[in-house]
Amino acid sequence: MPVWDRLKNSSKASQDKTSAVAIDSKIQRDISRVPGAELSSRLDPWWWLVVAVAGILVLLIVFKSDPYWDILVFVRDGLAVTVLLTAVSFIFIIVLGLIGGIGRISKNPVIHLIATLYVEIVRGIPLLVQLIWWYFAAPVVIKSTGSFLHIGALANYQSNAIILAILGLVVCYGAYMSEIFRAGIEGISKGQMEAARSLGMTYMQSMRYVIVPQAIRIVLPPVGNEFIMLMKDTSLVSAVAVADLTRRGREFMAAHFNPIEVWTLVALLYLILTLFSARLINWLENRRRFER
Repeated sequence: MPVWDRLKNSSKASQDKTSAVAIDSKIQRDISRVPGAELSSRLDPWWWLVVAVAGILVLLIVFKSDPYWDILVFVRDGLAVTVLLTAVSFIFIIVLGLIGGIGRISKNPVIHLIATLYVEIVRGIPLLVQLIWWYFAAPVVIKSTGSFLHIGALANYQSNAIILAILGLVVCYGAYMSEIFRAGIEGISKGQMEAARSLGMTYMQSMRYVIVPQAIRIVLPPVGNEFIMLMKDTSLVSAVAVADLTRRGREFMAAHFNPIEVWTLVALLYLILTLFSARLINWLENRRRFER
């Protein structure tokens, strides 16, 4: 190939590469203008707070291993119970809240009345009182009902602290979640329902495929806040014989009489759980804004 042709081909390749770089740079600038795609939203700086709190915990265990390491080993099963209670309860709370929210906006007067009574009554009773009722009073009611109806399984019912604690948390937080879903559903334009019905969908199909998916995007921030509140409120189950993180900490303190070390470690563990959850929720919210 002549030298002149090689020079032209080389010049053309260089121009093509320069054009590709310019186009790529323009695309990057355009993407950076998309809400939720900025570097600051993709790299949440508050993750450093999670790292800092975890670092403090590690430093206490490494440099003051006695008694912090002993406390951590003692309460680790309670930590697992706390996470289990939060995760399992929250799944049922979402389901109950969605049912309650739909019931609150139902045009059927009976369904609306039942859902409204549930929300108004449950929200008026403190969570601790509800947990105590479920643990001490509910088994008595079940046994009495079994004896009256001559049902042996109910008459000989043996209560399970963890199951009753989950039930108490679900019933209480389900009322608050019902109001969150009600507000989210009512925040969707009525035209969305009319459009879905005009396409031949039934009311339930319209709610399932059109209204509820949009409402979930709206209620994600308050639902995330409820999750964090639930994680902290699981500490109340320690009052009903559930060996969660708080109860295990109290047991260690009663045996070794070191309240400063025990409750410092317990507080740090709760703080790590809540901060980590908050960052995950923030990540989900950013993804929702980007997709919108």
